[in-house]
Amino acid sequence: MTNPTKILLSWSSGKDSAWSLHVLRQRQEFEVVALMTTVNEVHQRVAMHAVRIELLEAQAEAVGLPLWKIPIPSPCSNTEYEAAIQTVLERAKSEGIGGVAFGDLFLEDIRRYREKFLSGTEISPVFPIWSMPTKELARDMVAAGLRALLTCVDPKQLSGSFVGREFDSGFLSDLPADVDPCGERGEFHTFAYDGPMFRHAIPVRVGETVERDGFVFADLYSDTSIKFPSGSGS
Repeated sequence: MTNPTKILLSWSSGKDSAWSLHVLRQRQEFEVVALMTTVNEVHQRVAMHAVRIELLEAQAEAVGLPLWKIPIPSPCSNTEYEAAIQTVLERAKSEGIGGVAFGDLFLEDIRRYREKFLSGTEISPVFPIWSMPTKELARDMVAAGLRALLTCVDPKQLSGSFVGREFDSGFLSDLPADVDPCGERGEFHTFAYDGPMFRHAIPVRVGETVERDGFVFADLYSDTSIKFPSGSGS
């Protein structure tokens, strides 16, 4: 059998990234060697999801992979974003990495952008959960034990009252019919803290809710007083 292709996983801290890792680890042709995450260098949080750096680092430890943090300014132009990613791609090539995996589901324009950007770089795009029906996928995630909290809601698409909630069967049942169950159109973003891709759960609690830049955010904190039952995690 040929050696698996070493790949990076674009890691947003959310459920789709976590599920992508779970899927990739079942595919022998790939070896995920690190997570890569864009970080707002002003606020020291995961871009868009607004997750604190210490929780991002806790995720990387829990899945057992190195974390490549990519600092970006705030605000960040597309030119600045692409320059930051290009630096990472050069590092990846120097370390024998041949691909970057993304947790995209069905937005064709996003996929075409990634394919075009990586064209000619010797780094191939990988889409491990592409075209999975999102209603079924969301239910499968919950059934498999993936646990996540909503960190960000776009109130133009979904009531801000959903922020901070668990991504669980009750949440999915309460979603309006026009909202994608996985939030693929940006309706909501999540922070994954337990599931089959983690070696152990990450103790986290929901703090204050804030409105900023047209979005509603729930601030999450590490909370080591939280105890999980044995067997939690992978």
